[in-house]
Amino acid sequence: MLGEGRLLASFKSADLDRTIAFYEGTLGLRLLHRREIMPGVDEVRFETGGGILCFESGDPEGKTNDLVGWDVRDVQATAAALREKGVVFEEYDYPSLKTVDGVATIGSMQAAWFKDPDGNLLALVSG
Repeated sequence: MLGEGRLLASFKSADLDRTIAFYEGTLGLRLLHRREIMPGVDEVRFETGGGILCFESGDPEGKTNDLVGWDVRDVQATAAALREKGVVFEEYDYPSLKTVDGVATIGSMQAAWFKDPDGNLLALVSG
């Protein structure tokens, strides 16, 4: 049933122009459209792999635990390329999770986390 649908992750954005600059310009996602979906509410959508990231204009303040991630071949190489574009990766030092240069190794998996301009948490994973 849902396995045939495209994943749609939806977030709020305080500034859609800034969101477009980050997701299209910095992350390299393809902008599908920008449109008004109801009076006073605009939406932008980006294509990413088999899914879509959707952002509505509005106040993202107070939203927590939003996370979307990309399964990539090489987390370290992808993180390095994004760092060159100004992306800052989160650093964690917990008993069960420690990052080194923004990348955590968890068994055979690697992961790295960063935030978009509205504070939404984004991830790179492999393994």
